Amino acid sequence: MDLFNVYSLFDVEPVKGEGAFIFDRNGQRYLDLYGGHAVISIGHSHPHYVTLLSAQVEKLGFYSNSIQNPMQKELARKLGEASGFPDYSLFLCNSGAEANENALKLASFKTGKSNVIAFKNSFHGRTSAAVVVTDNPKIKAPINYRDGILFLEMNDLTAVEQELAKGDVAAVIIEGIQGIGGIRIPEPEFMQGLSELCAKFEAIFIVDEIQSGYGRSGKFFAFQYANVKPDLITVAKGMGNGFPIGGVLISPDFEPRIGMLGTTFGGNYLACAAGIAVLDVIKSQKLIHNAEEIGNYLMNELSKIPQIKEVRGIGLMIGLEFDNDIADLRKKLLYDKKIFTGVSGSKIIRLLPPLSLKKEQAALFVEKLKEALAEMEQN
Repeated sequence: MDLFNVYSLFDVEPVKGEGAFIFDRNGQRYLDLYGGHAVISIGHSHPHYVTLLSAQVEKLGFYSNSIQNPMQKELARKLGEASGFPDYSLFLCNSGAEANENALKLASFKTGKSNVIAFKNSFHGRTSAAVVVTDNPKIKAPINYRDGILFLEMNDLTAVEQELAKGDVAAVIIEGIQGIGGIRIPEPEFMQGLSELCAKFEAIFIVDEIQSGYGRSGKFFAFQYANVKPDLITVAKGMGNGFPIGGVLISPDFEPRIGMLGTTFGGNYLACAAGIAVLDVIKSQKLIHNAEEIGNYLMNELSKIPQIKEVRGIGLMIGLEFDNDIADLRKKLLYDKKIFTGVSGSKIIRLLPPLSLKKEQAALFVEKLKEALAEMEQN
């Protein structure tokens, strides 16, 4: 049996990771500035993370949610303290897509409505609320309406209010920072307006922090820059530093019922050990402050490079937009300069490094990027 070929694969086979670096089977070291789509939050193979998971494997890896699991309560408590939402409840699942699907279900249960407002260029996992961002003309991204999802322009409160006023919208879902959509940050006034409009028209305000959360922006959640309080917050990616885990933070306005939501693997012992380890390291190593500090340094240095059309982002969630296609530049960074980066569309390089990235590692990337651009111009 072969794999179902849906991914474009680089000819690199990582076999070991350490901090912000990964190593291939030949021992070649690469600086990882992508972290598997923002998954590696505390660095590869962090000792505390390895210790907690290894100890849990020796005891018990999995059992269903039909029994008491005190690790779930410990994870919820630590997440509440770290995020500033100790009064919210936590539903644990396995991925960002599952977190968003459960959030949308909760919104429908609560309001008795079914339609949802999302925003163009958004991505909410492999769910009905995801806009496909692609340059392939054979794949058509939805423009207006699909499966009960209405896609509007971001930062247009008038359009949102017009739709909410119809009375059939269960939820508005928005990313704290659009990731695949090109590292675009909603205006604080827009986020505040969404919160107010949702309250006015009895719709649920959902913020997807799956990529932008867990300290990546320099705050625990990116929406905290706008000083809003969503009804539901979805998390995943950096939550487990590579171990599959996701969750929904649920405001006290929601009343749980037995059987209301369910998951087979969500909140298993190993996932909880991973989640607890991540929060421990974020706190002990002050990684949220580090993300803000190193992010500011990176964006300042990158903005001095004339070939970059625009540098945007916040913390360690950064997009570099160029005038031309960046496929060759990204390959050169990987194969010649030994640096992993991400991409959004055809002209944006996406940086999502571990929150533990050091200043000298950030400086190394700036140096190697300048070298790569100069070499490409010479050719």
